[in-house]
Amino acid sequence: MTAHLARIDLYPIKSLDGLTVQTAQVLPSGALQHDRALALFDTTGKFINGKRDARIHQVRSRFADDLAAVTVWTDEPSQTSTFPLQPHPDGLAQWLSTYFEQPVTLRHDSKIGFPDDTDSPGPTLISTATLQIIADWYGLSLVETRRRFRTNLEVAGVPAFWEDQLFSASDEPVPFRVGAVTFWGINPCQRCVVPTRNPQTGDSTKGFQKHFAAQRAATLPEGVARSRFNHFYRLAVNTRLAPDSAVTSLSIGDAITRL
Repeated sequence: MTAHLARIDLYPIKSLDGLTVQTAQVLPSGALQHDRALALFDTTGKFINGKRDARIHQVRSRFADDLAAVTVWTDEPSQTSTFPLQPHPDGLAQWLSTYFEQPVTLRHDSKIGFPDDTDSPGPTLISTATLQIIADWYGLSLVETRRRFRTNLEVAGVPAFWEDQLFSASDEPVPFRVGAVTFWGINPCQRCVVPTRNPQTGDSTKGFQKHFAAQRAATLPEGVARSRFNHFYRLAVNTRLAPDSAVTSLSIGDAITRL
């Protein structure tokens, strides 16, 4: 099998549950439309996210197909609340304020969203085989591992860590194409505390980061620039839209080719 796009995940509200789609529009910024377009903020203007508050892991969310509304709940799925996201998510903000016991506001950015890496706001990319081998390191399911790492694009038809070829030993970007869209692979994505936690409960997995770094160093494919790893708690590839790329959409089944 050749490398192809097997899965697209968007996270319409940063730090909440994702949405699997068949197609995604690429914005001129390189970000995927609707991905992390909304984010939670406290009164000081800081993010309320998994890095700062583990309670967010216990908030479940389900989005309408047109992303006009979201349904949220915590412990009991029967006790759900549905709120419109357009034109203003005020009802959701109030629900979240009650849950977090502090004022919460939601901000919207339709051009770039709120990516972790604002210098490389393109979709993060990983192979399904990579996620599966990491799941095996911890005895986790593929579904849970996917939810821990929260990447946008999954590649099938390739071996584990195939995506490590999409960054270079220098700072020079590596061009690759997904369907008709050309991206630049920039660097291996530095991970935060979020993957160390159970995505359903927020409970930490003891020794997760240390074990991950040891395994990642031991399994780094031959020829991959170790110099790009100041530590080995890195996974998936950060990307940018190539300046000369067509701005169009991605679809499941699109061929993926390193240029």
